[in-house]
Amino acid sequence: MKATKQLRDEHEGVMLMLQILSEVSRQFHATGRVNEEHFTGILEFLKVFVDQCHHEKEEELLFPALVHSGIPQDGPIAVMLYEHEMGRKYVRVITEAFERHRFKDATAAAAIEQHALDYIELLTDHIDKENNILFAMADDRLSQEKQDELFDGFEKIEASRIGPGKHAEFHALLGMLSGIYLTGK
Repeated sequence: MKATKQLRDEHEGVMLMLQILSEVSRQFHATGRVNEEHFTGILEFLKVFVDQCHHEKEEELLFPALVHSGIPQDGPIAVMLYEHEMGRKYVRVITEAFERHRFKDATAAAAIEQHALDYIELLTDHIDKENNILFAMADDRLSQEKQDELFDGFEKIEASRIGPGKHAEFHALLGMLSGIYLTGK
């Protein structure tokens, strides 16, 4: 499998979680109530799977390989890195608002919804650029041997960052939450 195919496949899971986040935050704002276990799972997915696993595969392995292949560091890669950092900031702000909710802050639900919508917009656009521009550049410039090397490196990052079995747990979480929040949508 091409390394870029693995990243595209991961994007599908991320997009599903963004749909779930949208619905959960909308319901939270409308009712002032949220299933804290579900929201904690969403935050863990965003922090661990999206950032510590997926983004690290790109930042530590793919982006340097692209620079080595002649794509300028200050071009599309700089944009992707900036957007990764913006995503981290949104997740921090959402997490802080969720903590405020736990302390009965009445403004937390609206803050979560607004920052979640901003995060969803950012990541949706980001994923589109990666899938349709950056990964196409990678597929054109990187040999199959380099793709295989990246794929192996991705597997090592996944094993070391999230551990054995955690990927399957995240897929189960996606399935469970989509069944609850996206049924009939």
